[in-house]
Amino acid sequence: MFVTTVHIMIDNKLEEAEFLVERYPSKIHMTLPDGWKKSFEGADLYDCLGQILLARPNINFLCKGARRDVRPSSMSSQMSSGLVAYQHRLGVRASRNDIVRIFDYDDTDIVNAPKVQEDFFYRWLSSLKST
Repeated sequence: MFVTTVHIMIDNKLEEAEFLVERYPSKIHMTLPDGWKKSFEGADLYDCLGQILLARPNINFLCKGARRDVRPSSMSSQMSSGLVAYQHRLGVRASRNDIVRIFDYDDTDIVNAPKVQEDFFYRWLSSLKST
């Protein structure tokens, strides 16, 4: 179990959410600056983060795991409980250089719908067929 903070953007104001993270089984206990708390349990931590994105669509979570182009492989999900994932680039096969930690700060191409991430992943897979 560990605690991490994730920068969030609410109404154009930068704040921090606190995540108490359990890897086995995968759970995130989130506390927002206003005191709102909720726990999320899933197949892995990436899945838990996806549930958080759906639960609070008015908040932008400024982390790698909320980027459109980030998704764990089955192996990284199993070995890290979804704590690490790949940052995919269209037409380029993923390598070790593309591994990111999902709670690390990022403010580029942030989405708040796991479906958007899933759609990008399948678009990325299709882009590899032409390489």
